[in-house]
Amino acid sequence: MRLVFAGTPQVAVPALEALLGSDHEVVAVLTRPDARAGRGRHESPSPVAQRAAEAGLEILKPAKASEPDLRDRLAELAPDCCPVVAYGALVPRPLLDLPPRGWVNLHFSLLPAWRGAAPVQHAVLHGDQVTGATVFTLEEGLDTGPVLSVMTEAVRPRDTSGDLLDRLSVAGGGLLVRTLDALERGELAPRPQPAEGVSLAPKLTVDDARVDWVSPAFHIDRQVRACTPAPGAWTSWAGDRLGLGPVEPAGPSDLAPGQVRAGKQEVLVGAGDGHAVRLGQVRAAGRKPMAAADWARGVRDLDGGTLA
Repeated sequence: MRLVFAGTPQVAVPALEALLGSDHEVVAVLTRPDARAGRGRHESPSPVAQRAAEAGLEILKPAKASEPDLRDRLAELAPDCCPVVAYGALVPRPLLDLPPRGWVNLHFSLLPAWRGAAPVQHAVLHGDQVTGATVFTLEEGLDTGPVLSVMTEAVRPRDTSGDLLDRLSVAGGGLLVRTLDALERGELAPRPQPAEGVSLAPKLTVDDARVDWVSPAFHIDRQVRACTPAPGAWTSWAGDRLGLGPVEPAGPSDLAPGQVRAGKQEVLVGAGDGHAVRLGQVRAAGRKPMAAADWARGVRDLDGGTLA
């Protein structure tokens, strides 16, 4: 089939790679406009745009998917189908109606669970033991379209959202290719999503990533892993932000919530359920990430102090 692939971040690149290596023909890529990134805040193309450029593909970067010029160009390209992975904008009805086989979206959850922008982060945050990926037919609702195919993936006990998303993006790329193969052969019968089991996964904000030490230790562990690598879990010490890498539950403790106990090899912090967590890497303002014990050795009056 002739395809126009829609995607933007790095997590969409494995699916594009899988399509480029398939029997289908990717004729163009639709992605979000160049964005400012890095310390210099220079405009840079999206990861998908960068890979498309390497492959010599036409790259479409409309400010809005509703632009008439985009519809005209897509009509000229005449794709049979438009696969989507994390494009980052709603696709309006005039575009949805263009390809004969529609737009098919690879979403990283077992729909209807975790509809929205951050399904993997919410799976980790809520302690799901199994998640997966779903390919469905895109429609105007938020991840509501009929399902074409599904795969499952175990959530490992120490997974961060980054770890889990890396695995799902690669396995999901293969699922997307197999789904398009079957769609071309006419072997798929889309099935509606069930009305039960719907949950939403809005993007996690910086405020969501701030650790509340009154929470139970198991929740703090999940929160930090869910926010790794983005938006990045954090707390504060002496009024300054302290970034947190994954922590580990450390068992029962007499430490009050947020109270710190610094040893030679570890730093423990009390949680709200009478347990503690062991800090992993931390990042003080203006410094590179380092082991918590190394950071603690350079902080005056840390032991017995409180993170907030």
